[in-house]
Amino acid sequence: MSDIAHFFSPVNTTYLLGNQSLKELQFGNLFSLYTTEGNFPDLENIDMAIIGVAESRNAENNEDCKLAPDAVRQYLYKLYGGSFSVRVADLGTIQPGHTTEDTYFALRTSIDFLIRKNIIPVIIGGSQDLTYPQFLGYKDLEQTINVVAIDSCFDLGNPDEDILNTSYLGKIILHQPNYLFNYSNIGYQTYLVDQASLQMMNKLYFDVYRLGQVRDKIEEAEPVIRQADMLTFDITSIKHSDAPANPNASPNGFYAEEACQMMRYAGMNDKLSSLGIYELNPEFDVSGKTAHLVAQMIWCFMDGFYNRKHDFPSRTNPDYVRFHVVLQEEKYEINFYKSKKSDRWWMEIPYPPHKDLKFERHTLIPCSYKDYDLAVNNEIPDRWWQTYQKLS
Repeated sequence: MSDIAHFFSPVNTTYLLGNQSLKELQFGNLFSLYTTEGNFPDLENIDMAIIGVAESRNAENNEDCKLAPDAVRQYLYKLYGGSFSVRVADLGTIQPGHTTEDTYFALRTSIDFLIRKNIIPVIIGGSQDLTYPQFLGYKDLEQTINVVAIDSCFDLGNPDEDILNTSYLGKIILHQPNYLFNYSNIGYQTYLVDQASLQMMNKLYFDVYRLGQVRDKIEEAEPVIRQADMLTFDITSIKHSDAPANPNASPNGFYAEEACQMMRYAGMNDKLSSLGIYELNPEFDVSGKTAHLVAQMIWCFMDGFYNRKHDFPSRTNPDYVRFHVVLQEEKYEINFYKSKKSDRWWMEIPYPPHKDLKFERHTLIPCSYKDYDLAVNNEIPDRWWQTYQKLS
């Protein structure tokens, strides 16, 4: 029996599927499911674990998002695997504890346990304040991490007040000891964000990308997602017509296929070790459209994962082409690395010798050809400059 089994309640497949019987190659048959008490899945040889979290007491105006895990499972179990063999366990659902702190404890402990076993937790919330215990799951791993949020706003809030689904980020930024290296937001909508928050993001050298900027060239989101250790996805970042299952959804946002594309990028990120999808409220869904979309997003994440290239560069590996660019009258030098395996790009940040080694894993950062092109034209790429400032 696993150390974390007592946190979970089994999945009721009879309730989820009714009289429908699944075909041999549908996920419901391919996953190791926790369906009966005392029969928790064996986690040996498992790559990924689905975790439902039925917690929404800190959700502003979205109480029933606690019902999301089973709504998504109804569609996820019916999907077929691709050209990959899945080694996935569904561990069931973490039920609300006596307090939200109890639920947070169960989630953070489960995440810590799974990451240490090299298993990626895929969390189906629940409300987005669960990003905070998702982050706390990294607390004892002794490394600084990058958090990427696909969200229409920043959820900064007032860190002195109680945590809510709209205010978890302030708690993460101010957490002591501080093991957050970088936060990136993809898809914020300017009219949903106050200017003071935007200024604070810039002051902290965090990366924030407007919805229009990302939608204009969705592949530019790939390097941002590629630097994430953990990803948090708020369903309200998807436009209401494609994902109606939230009372706070906006008429603008990402299209369904863009959400799926970003999830595939996330799956292909060699260093990503946890994923959370939050804020889906089945009470507002239309014909299960959003739950079905989230199931397909998880499918795309798996497809990316099983097509990982394992090509994070080392400075001496012959599988990379190295480009050395000198710019601004020899004031700065940037080394770029291009993978021969995947055509993906990285750039090197000079590491100040006076710094201790805790940030060393952040000195090679993902980028795109566009960043290389800027450097060749004597412009410092924003991504490089922001990380350089953080390391200086």
